[in-house]
Order: sequence, then structure tokens, then C-alpha cells
Amino acid sequence: MELLLCGEWLRSSGILKSKIKGFRVFDSLKEIQSRALGFLIVPFSKSSESMRLDLKKYGFEKVILIEIEDFEGYFGGKNRVKLIQISQSIQREDFIKKIEEVKRLIKEGDIYQLNLTNRFDFELIGDGRSLFLGFIEKQPVPFGFYLKLEGLEIISGSMELFLKKEGNRLTSCPIKGTAKSMQELTLSKKDKAENLMIVDIVRNDLARVSKPGSVKVDSLFELRGFSTLYQMVSCVSSITELGISEILLNTFPPASVVGAPKRRALEIIDSLEPHPRGFYCGCAGILKGDEFILSVLIRTSHIVDSIASYFAGAGIVFDSNPEREWEEVNLKTEAFRI
Repeated sequence: MELLLCGEWLRSSGILKSKIKGFRVFDSLKEIQSRALGFLIVPFSKSSESMRLDLKKYGFEKVILIEIEDFEGYFGGKNRVKLIQISQSIQREDFIKKIEEVKRLIKEGDIYQLNLTNRFDFELIGDGRSLFLGFIEKQPVPFGFYLKLEGLEIISGSMELFLKKEGNRLTSCPIKGTAKSMQELTLSKKDKAENLMIVDIVRNDLARVSKPGSVKVDSLFELRGFSTLYQMVSCVSSITELGISEILLNTFPPASVVGAPKRRALEIIDSLEPHPRGFYCGCAGILKGDEFILSVLIRTSHIVDSIASYFAGAGIVFDSNPEREWEEVNLKTEAFRI
């Protein structure tokens, strides 16, 4: 078992190695308990529990908690790795058709926005740790990690904060809006409209677990640059006295990777996407007592038997251009294709 984290998780730098003292799994979000120090991973399939839906299963449906004694700097090198794409769950033509179907549902008033994803499967020649180190080197992010378990490896290069609780302050910073250039994103009315829709969902989610009247929007449409793309980020905060289990039961899955309204969007996602999302679009992060910081598991891959499955998606609204949405999905795979 091995867990490497980007230092920014702990307001540090470089790559940190976890000194692991234990490993636990839970069947339900209700079973999660605050620990002295731990790393939590929640698969997307737990949306079935929080939203009371019967969604596709991945195979490993457990919530994982790694109990950690401490962290130390990681100074190991990386070996050469190679990825050879062998398949994808939705071909371009079918993905375009599914976007048109989403737009039809939006026109009919069934939903307002939906995140449609694709899965890309690669043969991994090399080791998962080196793939992670190369991934993070190519596109540094605050919430990257590599977890190796028996028969399963998870790599995440996420830059999106799902939930952070410091004291009684709860914060969420959804990302909605992706482009190759800052100018393109700045001028995009579509991305701003989509971002605002998700901010409204996040406000509603936080209101369910927070002190009445405490929910506020701290920032809107902030642009952040990464090595291969630019993202639009907004932040919402509130005051809460609740613990992690109750918070997750009322806010999971992250709104930015589902759509609006959330429950109906999940039903449509389950019907349109042939692949289960696995850990992709779930959440992961550090627990320390009653406080925690959780990322959205975007830019995430899981590796089984030397097959690395990597996922990417696009947010669809009424005025989405299907070709541009397809381009966005492929843009989000660039940093992974080392």
C-alpha cells in the first residue's frame, strides 16, 4: 500500500509520502468517522445512497479510509512510462449524438445543464507511480495524489475543491468552464452561464447543512491557468456545525460533475453513459479531527491489470456547440497523455 500526495494538500510543496498505519473500508457514507489523520476516497457510485437512486456499479463500491501516522518528503525518481490508447467508451459520432439528446432534454425543460463524460482506456507500459509523477510534472495541481492498493491504483490530478471545513466554516469552489486560452474563457457567455447554474446548486447544497442565512458567494468567474488549459472557478461558503457524514449525505456528488437539477441529471447520465464512473467524479481528501479538505475527482484514472482508465467530460447547456464540447473533452486528456 502506498499513498503519495501533492504538498499543497498540507500547504507544503513537492510530493509527500504518507506513513500509513491502517486501512479501513465502509459500505455507507453514514459510517465515515472523523479521524486523528486520514485520507478518504469516496467513489461516484455513493451517489446512489445520497440521492436515493440505483446507478451503475463499478465493481469496487467501498468508501476507503487510509489511516495516516505522518507525512515525509518523497524524493524518489520516476521510470519511463508509455500509454497506448486501446479504446474509449463513446466514439466521437455517438458522443455528438448524446450531446444533441441532452440539448433536446434541456429544450423540453427536463434539465438545465448536464456533465457528459467519456472513458479512455490505455495500456500502461511502466508503473503507476511513475505515471502519476509524470502527470503532475506536466500539469502541477493542488489536489493530486497516487494510491496503490492490492489490485487497484488510483491517480488524480485534480485542481477542484469540493468541500473544505476549517472550524465551522464550510467552503466549496466548483469549476465550470474550460478553454485553451484565457481570452476565450473570458469572452465565453456560455461558460459564465453554466458556472452560475452550478453555483446555484452548490448554494442549495450548502444551505441544507449550514446555519440559516450563512451561505454566501465569495467569488464568481475567477480564471485560473494550468499548463494545458484555463478554468473558471467560483467559491461559496457557509457556517456549519455538522460532521462529515451528514455533510456528504446532503451534498454528494459534487454539482459541477453532474448537472442541474442534480437528481434528474444523475438519472440521465446513467442512461447515456455506457461506463460506470468508478472513482472518477467522486471525492477524496484529508480528514483531521472534525476538519477536512476534499477534492472533486476530476482528471482521475484507475489502473487495474495494467489498463489505465482515464475519464474526461464536458458541461452541456442549451447553446453548447457539440464539436467544441468534444474538443473540450479531448483537451482535458492532454496532460495525461505523457
